[in-house]
Amino acid sequence: MADRPAGLRLGTRGSQLALWQANAVAARLEETGGRPCTIVVIKTSGDRLQEAPLSEVGGKRLFVKEIEDALLRHDIDLAVHSSKDMPAILPDGLTIGAALAREDPLDALVLSERVRLKADTTYETSETPESDVVSGFSRTAQPDVVSGFSRTAQPDVVSGFSRTVELLGSSPRIGTSSVRRIAQLTGPFPHARFLPIRGNLDTRLRKLDGGEYDAIVLAAAGLRRLGMASRISSLVPASACVPAPGQGIVAIEMRENDPSVAAAVRPVDDPEARAALDAERSVVETLGGGCQTPIGALASMLSSDEMEIMAVVISLDGRRAVRGTGRGKPSEAAVIGARVGRQLLADGAGEILAEAQRAQGAVEGIQP
Repeated sequence: MADRPAGLRLGTRGSQLALWQANAVAARLEETGGRPCTIVVIKTSGDRLQEAPLSEVGGKRLFVKEIEDALLRHDIDLAVHSSKDMPAILPDGLTIGAALAREDPLDALVLSERVRLKADTTYETSETPESDVVSGFSRTAQPDVVSGFSRTAQPDVVSGFSRTVELLGSSPRIGTSSVRRIAQLTGPFPHARFLPIRGNLDTRLRKLDGGEYDAIVLAAAGLRRLGMASRISSLVPASACVPAPGQGIVAIEMRENDPSVAAAVRPVDDPEARAALDAERSVVETLGGGCQTPIGALASMLSSDEMEIMAVVISLDGRRAVRGTGRGKPSEAAVIGARVGRQLLADGAGEILAEAQRAQGAVEGIQP
């Protein structure tokens, strides 16, 4: 009888969502290849700097650096990340080995648990929401998501978002530390106060429900994965806020030229999610942007042999935006993304990004 393959050491952050992702990957790997996984929790700089806005402490790469270092040292065999946290250009010697099927890629507006938005647009507040209303949407009306792409008609998402915007009024306090979200949501919320918010999901929701914010913006994927879809007051349509590249996709990072790990992760690689991730990351790489720059990108499958990507670069004040789209075969995802990136640069995106980077540099320069 052949020996069972050696187990895999899987590196991850220790947050609730990160552990969900790590356990999901471990389960899929064992289902498809029979290789047991040991989860190794690694504390990152981003975890230690919970109070400072990301734009002031170096951006989201803080959430992956220590894990990538451990991978390069061979302390772990693979790493699991929210792909939107990963830099566009990986360190030498590392590569993305697989991507799990995508969850809902959109952003979500979350209001206090005491606020309910009924389908008939009647606004109420209550300590205990009615059983048939889930933060503004009936349970039967929740979007049906398959491989990360909602079947819900875009007009339904837009109308739900519009009702929530109306409920929040003219100058809400909105919690988000994302320059991409702030830049785009300045459009529908021109008089909002955007306030930084950090911490794990439970911490953010507790701050919201405690009255520190009127609403917070989160990735819908994280809420759904942790069983908190009921907290979604409305999805934010991509027409109002294009999601972060890779949002909703769990990525498995590994060392290049590691055939044993490559063979183990290959069966869990979802072709649609991987094509979308390749296209979206290619846009960012072409633009030369990092995690904390105002870039949005979203790829979706139009059919089994055609995909579309939409991307935006927007000024920090939300007043200027350059948009681009592209279509092609999923097998050419990276090529399509690069083409859209070049289109954005030709239309003036480089100037917007340079201004954003100068502004970020000025903020970082005054930090102690």
